[in-house]
Amino acid sequence: MRHIMNALDLSVEELDKLMALAKDMMAHPDKYAEICKGKKLATCFYEPSTRTRLSFEAAMLNLGGSVLGFSSADSSSAAKGESVADTIRVISSYADICAMRHPKEGAPLVASMHSSIPVINAGDGGHNHPTQTLTDLLTIKNLKGRLDHLKIGFCGDLKFGRTVHSLIGAMVRYPGIEFVLISPPELRIPDYLRKETLEEKNIPFQEVSDLDAVIGDLDILYMTRVQRERFFNEEDYIRLRDSFILDKAKMDLASKDMLVLHPLPRVNEIATEVDDDPRAVYFKQAEFGVYIRMALIVVLLELA
Repeated sequence: MRHIMNALDLSVEELDKLMALAKDMMAHPDKYAEICKGKKLATCFYEPSTRTRLSFEAAMLNLGGSVLGFSSADSSSAAKGESVADTIRVISSYADICAMRHPKEGAPLVASMHSSIPVINAGDGGHNHPTQTLTDLLTIKNLKGRLDHLKIGFCGDLKFGRTVHSLIGAMVRYPGIEFVLISPPELRIPDYLRKETLEEKNIPFQEVSDLDAVIGDLDILYMTRVQRERFFNEEDYIRLRDSFILDKAKMDLASKDMLVLHPLPRVNEIATEVDDDPRAVYFKQAEFGVYIRMALIVVLLELA
């Protein structure tokens, strides 16, 4: 039995096989429509979620399985003080696999230590969100045809964005990767990520605060939200926020084959006028999330 707490739990070879399986599922959905018949997925979500929870549920239903679970801590026995360890012991009697989201870092890991079924970390605080990283990798691989020799720009909140941290950690395993880190000085990547992941591994990167100046050089632009609450004062936020809003004028500076990704939800960091641009693939990215979760469920249940 195996659990997935971090995208790095999977080797590059395992990732390649997982993405190949997801691609086959996209091409031949009927082939997998009954593969999880009789199997149950428990979605244990201690905090609200739209895309992640529903995509896990859609994934299991697409595979012919069924779903049970809860969508907030208030609707579970956690409201009565039940521990994560006790909850997963009970859930293990009801389901064959569990996807867990929790506001506390490490909670899904604790669950995995007391579980008799595979546990997938569906997001634990600001720590990890492995299936979002897998979704991002599948999106890039399918639409770019490769995961190597790419110049990737991350824009917005790079200090607190767990999706950014996870994807950087996953992408440095491929050759020829270069990063452009676009953010206000207040929201640059954490020192540990800069030192331990980028500098120690000699990964080329640059840190800038002007999206216009670098967008024309990028193969991928990964947008995130610049959050007002991360600033010490309103004046700094107002001064900087428009620099990190992607609009048609900025897209006109980009190459014709650059892709725009976003983990969603979007607030105002991408203008709606960009949605019709064929390079804007964030809604397609959400669709890919269902297929990579389908593949992960099948692999963890040892059905393929």
